[in-house]
Amino acid sequence: MAGHIQDRWYKTETGPDDKPVKVKTDRHGSGMRYRARYIGPDGTEKSKSFPEGQKRLAEKWLNNTASDMSRGQYIDPRAARITFKSYAEKWLKAHSADLSSRIVTEQRLRLHALPVLGSRPLDSFRPEHIRELVSAMEENPAIGGAYARNIYGDVRAVLSAAVDDGLLPRNPCSAKSVSPPATERRRVVPWQPTQVQAVRAALPERYRTMVDTGAGCGLRQGEIVGLAEDAVDFEGGILHVVRQVKLIRGKAVFAPPKCNKERDVPLPSSVAEALRSHMDAFKPVEITLPWRKPDGPKVTARLLFTNTASGIVWRSNFNIQEWKPALAAAGLITDVGEDGKYESAREHGMHALRHFYASALLDAGENIKAVSQYLGHSDPGLTLRVYAHLMPSSQERTRKIVDRALSTSRDDPRPH
Repeated sequence: MAGHIQDRWYKTETGPDDKPVKVKTDRHGSGMRYRARYIGPDGTEKSKSFPEGQKRLAEKWLNNTASDMSRGQYIDPRAARITFKSYAEKWLKAHSADLSSRIVTEQRLRLHALPVLGSRPLDSFRPEHIRELVSAMEENPAIGGAYARNIYGDVRAVLSAAVDDGLLPRNPCSAKSVSPPATERRRVVPWQPTQVQAVRAALPERYRTMVDTGAGCGLRQGEIVGLAEDAVDFEGGILHVVRQVKLIRGKAVFAPPKCNKERDVPLPSSVAEALRSHMDAFKPVEITLPWRKPDGPKVTARLLFTNTASGIVWRSNFNIQEWKPALAAAGLITDVGEDGKYESAREHGMHALRHFYASALLDAGENIKAVSQYLGHSDPGLTLRVYAHLMPSSQERTRKIVDRALSTSRDDPRPH
């Protein structure tokens, strides 16, 4: 690290005899006398001023800074001036996630993290501040465990970026004394085939094959709504999952599937037949939407599922007007209340069709890697965490193997 101490009260000039002499500057006697200067890791000059009589203190500060750099513990002085709020806003603008993800992340930070941490300078962060945030979220009944973990993950990501930018020596979220918010993982309870059929039968005819597609191919709701004519390969028995319909700030857009994972899913003959019948009764409709973001380039696709006005199936309208009445008719939720509304039914959303699909495959002995691929999960580990309890038990198989081995051993009198 190149650094030096500047004396702002005196400067060196060449005297009459060509020897250097110290002369007073225009600043002599006013303001801080010494300025310690050095070049930071980012290539820019940093400095700190010290008063008269504290040159040794300035030298010590400069030496400590050099030591911090050599140990990898250097903190940019800007961190004392940058608050978590201002840095988080800057981080969000450069976030590489898609627009809808950025919007959700911004909302979580704005509503829950910034009120607690927003005004804190970055260089003041300690593990205790993260523990306080976690404690506040766990005590708030309006913040569920999974949602609290998402908020915590957002804060951790912002602070990790601050570490990378040299504004923090280490991420306080990585301290041993800090634990993410506790969450209770609910076990998925898949629908029975009779329940799938009951919900399907209770839907208007134009929406029934959406159930076949979800339960028979494992598509997400947005992927079903975005399913186009050219995605169905009847001859090859394949469904190409290449797009979904998303809502961004209330505007519908076409987008890649979640995690940008396009995939091919086996198309069972029963689902293929249902799709053929649906396409005969309700012709595909050409729909044009922006790609990825509301101001994105326009993309056109001939969608298989549309509403009664030949437009896209809006998730909120469909869930309230079609899906919940079907759930009630199938006995999965109670009928509409006195206020004219149905009860909350998160576990019985269209995602339940994906759970049914996964459980059917696992029960039949399909391997976890294939199930993960067909569901479009980021990795098989996620699939295993969600559905491990649905995999057939190996206990009975183990009993039979051991019994068979012992039986063979008893039947053979020869010594081993």
